[in-house]
Amino acid sequence: MEPYRNLSGNSGIDAYELGPEYIRVRFGDGRVYTYDYRRPGRSHVEQMKRLATAGRGLCSYISQQVGKDFAYKA
Repeated sequence: MEPYRNLSGNSGIDAYELGPEYIRVRFGDGRVYTYDYRRPGRSHVEQMKRLATAGRGLCSYISQQVGKDFAYKA
């Protein structure tokens, strides 16, 4: 996983992993969620990828736009 840069300084996200049709996000408590083209859908996943690589806004986007619509939780 790639460390999340957290440019805002207050994100609950530690790291992320990008795949061709998914993004995995590891939160500060160690939980890892996978979001894919099936859930929550391609447009959300692609936006989450952009935010992850930018290092800003990913946690807010997940909480405001995606919520609990994830594919897998580990």
